[in-house]
Amino acid sequence: MATTNYFGVALRGWRERLSPSESGLPTDGDRRLKGLRREELARLAGLSVDYVVRLEQGRARSPSAQVVAALARALRLNSAERDHLFRCANLLPPATGEVSLRVPARAKKLMDRMAGTPVAIYAADWTLIGWNAMWTAVIGDPETYGWPERNLVCGMFRSVDGRRPEAIAAWPVRDRDGDEAEERALVADLRMTASAYPTDTRLAGLIERTLHASPRFARLWSSGTVGALAEDHKIVEHPLVGSLDLDLEVLMLPGADIRIVTYVPAPGTDAARKLHDLRGQAPVDALPAPSAGRAMARPLTT
Repeated sequence: MATTNYFGVALRGWRERLSPSESGLPTDGDRRLKGLRREELARLAGLSVDYVVRLEQGRARSPSAQVVAALARALRLNSAERDHLFRCANLLPPATGEVSLRVPARAKKLMDRMAGTPVAIYAADWTLIGWNAMWTAVIGDPETYGWPERNLVCGMFRSVDGRRPEAIAAWPVRDRDGDEAEERALVADLRMTASAYPTDTRLAGLIERTLHASPRFARLWSSGTVGALAEDHKIVEHPLVGSLDLDLEVLMLPGADIRIVTYVPAPGTDAARKLHDLRGQAPVDALPAPSAGRAMARPLTT
């Protein structure tokens, strides 16, 4: 079965949509197509015409990162298109920029529509940047967590005589598979973020400080495990309603590198009934303003 030539299809489509005038090239009246000719794209990207032809036809299937970057610049691709072109070439997109600590408007809207469910929004490095009132009702007020830099990794790997703190949040939230499994999954996810943002000095400093502060983190970090944290199973030891058996789901928002975390009970369970009771006790007061330089969403009321 022939492999689909995703790279060539994308390359030709973007070449044909870009006019010579948009590329700073002189135009002539004798053109069948609006877009660039192959020789024009080759000249703009610093490649041979034959190589561009072979790429479009799928006869050349392993362009280097430098070639893909040159084509992306020549075609004036936006960041999403550029990243797609890299993936079509079986390459990782270029890693640039810093981890965003801002909550996208789409995420705020989604959190508003899920007012009856505990929802928190984390940056790519697991810095807590937003939550709703139900999150506070079920997991406690994040202002009381005591996480350094309001970061889950820093909070989880706080050192108490080398041991993990009894309560990670306002009260204990345990993993059904044990602390080790939870910590391993979080570190594996953070490693993916670190590789995607190699120039983020804030993130690098966070990792370096945690390496020195926690032997547990250092051991897991040195293992090299990589993987996205997508789901988990938690037991919340709530001070008012007792034990809550909840499924943790991590939602990804297209075009935004954030983690939307929800806690959901199985329908008809004791946990579902307790969550229903807690909805009537969800706080409505706004949080204090975030510290300077930190973009923090205010909790949304139910």
